[in-house]
Formats: sequence, C-alpha cells, structure tokens
Amino acid sequence: MNSLPKIPLNVPAPGTWDARLARRLVTPLVNTWVTPNHLTTLRLLIGLAGALCLGHGGFAWANAGAFLIVLSNFVDHTDGELARIGGKSSRFGHFYDLACDALVTVMLFVGMGIGTKHVGSLNIAPGWLGAVAGVAVALIFFLRMRIEDRAGKAGTRQASVGGFETEDVLYLLPIVTLTSAVMPFIVVASIGAPLFAVCVGVDYWRVVRRAAHSAAAPAKASETSQM
Repeated sequence: MNSLPKIPLNVPAPGTWDARLARRLVTPLVNTWVTPNHLTTLRLLIGLAGALCLGHGGFAWANAGAFLIVLSNFVDHTDGELARIGGKSSRFGHFYDLACDALVTVMLFVGMGIGTKHVGSLNIAPGWLGAVAGVAVALIFFLRMRIEDRAGKAGTRQASVGGFETEDVLYLLPIVTLTSAVMPFIVVASIGAPLFAVCVGVDYWRVVRRAAHSAAAPAKASETSQM
C-alpha cells in the first residue's frame, strides 16, 4: 500500500517557484504533528538570527545574516503550503504569519543599519536610516492587513513575473552583502520604503472609499423604493 500523503485535488498549484518547492518539502508533514504555526515560528527564529548577524557588522557576519534571511524567506512559504494542502488553516495562524513577516523584515533593515559603518559625507547614522525603512515596512504590513480584512486576500496579491513575486527580491540580499553594498542599499531602502508605504496607503484609502460607496448604495436604493 502506498502510504504517502496526497495533495487534495481542489488545492491549486502554487504560482511561484519557491512555493512549489516548499509544497514538495512539506507534503510528507501533512499527517504528522507538525502544524503551520511550528513552521512560522521556525521562520521567525531564523529571521531574527539573520537580523542579529547583520547587526553585528563585518563582512562574514553580514553574509551569514544574509544567508539566514534568504533561508527565512523561503521557510515563510512552507507554513502556508502546509496549511493549504493539510487543511490546517486558522485565523490565528494567518495573523501570526503576518506578524512574523513584519517583525523579521523590520529587524532586517534595523540590523543592517546598525551593522553598517558610517561612511561618506552622510550626516545621518545608518542605524536611523534602517529604522526609517523598518518603520515604513511595518506600516506597509499593517495597511496590507487592513486591505485584506476589507477586500479579501485578492486585494493584497503581489505582482508576479516569471514565477517570482515582489518579496522575492530578498533572495538577492547575499549579493548586497558580498559586494559590500549594504550602505547604498540602506539609503535606497530608507527612501523607497516610505514611498511604497504612501502607495499602499493610497490603495487602502481607495478600498475604504469603495466599501463606503457599496454600503451607501443599498441604503439609497431602499430609500428610493420607499418613496
């Protein structure tokens, strides 16, 4: 008899390469005691370890931190895939995953800023630049969560090209540390992350407006019918 777990037929295949690999790896865990929250916690611990390495500074520590961040970003796909194919989804697990995503990403930028030496004529400490990028990322996660509450998961779907999503840019982080380009990366992130947060804020405002119009339409129709 074949005792290998089978993926339910009604679960669509992932659209990205890392999610496909993650599904293959977690399929044997479907009928075990392992839950998606266990994998989310593993992702959190690996990500925080990577942020601490980046905050330590130095070429070797920065590259070790970048590797851990890449690994954490990949493990982030395993919890969702296990939840989908194993029927183990939960509201708590979903928000726990979002909170861990936000914390790891914020600590990533803060760690890179702290671990970067002050070079050039920049008058702002890199740690503060990392904090600015981190706070902007935290705001992005919060707004995306609010959009998802109002418009569903489709409202926060990321752009995907060739099997890669926007967040997959973190897989390129080792290139930044290997080329000692951490400082320029932090400067760009401290500018780009707040601008992206503004764009997400505009999306949230549009979702709120659409929800308000949708709620007002039935009331107006009811008032007209009564007249």
